[in-house]
Amino acid sequence: MDKRTVQTTQAPAAIGPYSQGVVAGGWLFVSGQLGLDPQTGQLVPGGVQAETEQALRNLRAIVQAAGGDLRHVVKVTVYLRDMADFAAMNEVYARFFADQPPARAAIQAAALPKGAAVEIEAVAYLGD
Repeated sequence: MDKRTVQTTQAPAAIGPYSQGVVAGGWLFVSGQLGLDPQTGQLVPGGVQAETEQALRNLRAIVQAAGGDLRHVVKVTVYLRDMADFAAMNEVYARFFADQPPARAAIQAAALPKGAAVEIEAVAYLGD
């Protein structure tokens, strides 16, 4: 199988032994993105909406580094520290995926890395 990793300085460096993204067979798998500032590696201030905005910017940067854009995203999983933040997350999410949004699941997680309020992972189809 042909597999390559994706790395960009426009998104935070991995905080563990994983790649920002992996392309295999025309598919891009983007690791979960937190609302981390790529320059500082720290969570952006402002709560779930600010973190969602930054997480989606990070996700978009990885998709772009792989040669795609958000239109190529077919599946997203959103992990929330508190499901009470669902509506606030959705407000921001809708701006990034306004036209033909991908399939999605949203799950409450007991805890997220770095105490984050939200983590977002995605699968994109880049073609053959």
